[in-house]
Amino acid sequence: MPINRNRDCFNPNKRQDSSILMNTNLFPLKLAIGSLTACITLSAHSQNAAPSAEPATGTPPAQTAAKPPRKNAIPPTIENLKYGPHERNVLDFWKAESDKPTPVLFYIHGGGWQAGDKAGTPVEPYLKAGISVVAINYRYISQSQDVVPPVKAPLHDAARALQLVRSKASEWNLDKTRVAASGGSAGACSSLWLAFHPDLADPKSQDPVARESTRLLFAAVNGAQTTLDPHQMREWTPNSRYGGHAFGLKSFDEFHEKRESIKDFIAEYSPYALVTSDDPSVYLFYNNAPELGKEQKDPTHTANFGVKLQERVRSVGVECELVYPGAPDVKHPTIPEAIIAKLKATPANK
Repeated sequence: MPINRNRDCFNPNKRQDSSILMNTNLFPLKLAIGSLTACITLSAHSQNAAPSAEPATGTPPAQTAAKPPRKNAIPPTIENLKYGPHERNVLDFWKAESDKPTPVLFYIHGGGWQAGDKAGTPVEPYLKAGISVVAINYRYISQSQDVVPPVKAPLHDAARALQLVRSKASEWNLDKTRVAASGGSAGACSSLWLAFHPDLADPKSQDPVARESTRLLFAAVNGAQTTLDPHQMREWTPNSRYGGHAFGLKSFDEFHEKRESIKDFIAEYSPYALVTSDDPSVYLFYNNAPELGKEQKDPTHTANFGVKLQERVRSVGVECELVYPGAPDVKHPTIPEAIIAKLKATPANK
């Protein structure tokens, strides 16, 4: 099936397709504080992501007694709103008090697309800044073995949830032109997929939700896997081991060996492969400095992913702020700072 490359970033200076509608001396201290703040602000799956939380193969994690999801400090305005037929197609919404339509943070939890939950999403800094928040659950890959490839399920769930949120803009007092996505690890990868993927809106659909855009103004993520191409992963980080499960494969070696047979899926679901010049700006946060071409202690969340994506998006004129210990040119040490600055700026700014 041909891929629709139509896009809509809600930027008035962007080409529209007619077919679809610091002070450097203080930086170490600021980055240390920023790392701590980001750890507090994002869920455990996203900020302190460990290989055990992001399975390296397609084998589902062992069935052990699940810990109860953490409670939100601030109860949602609307809880467990259905956006699709599956039991995990639910979202929570926190309404920021404002006389004018508010920007929206759209949060996608991590967990390798095989674990995690929207519960416990910290929302306080955003609500205080006048930004409404949505946090979603989505189908796990283990619940999507009838979908080809399995990763299509959580990614398209995220897109559908975003469309439902936009359809509620009037009712919820939202500015649907100012939506940023965020998440950690797999949630970060999903956020970048939304940022770079062509608009999934179907303007001719009889379903009003399906007519809504899936494009973003911004994405700010932590520990993102920026590619799902095993050749790129192994080149950037030789001991890479993550990603085969997204395509129903049981090991990274199998993933690497069968790359040619799934290259069309990689082109559709790998964020790096989708980058074009009309994409929104992105912000990438990693806990450790990059070492391209060297084995990493945590190859699944290495800043090597960030370095290569930054190179790619800058090559087509898209802004990308990359933050890690010792990173140069850091303007926003934390994810909340980046999101609030972007969403509270003039909407026409890209």
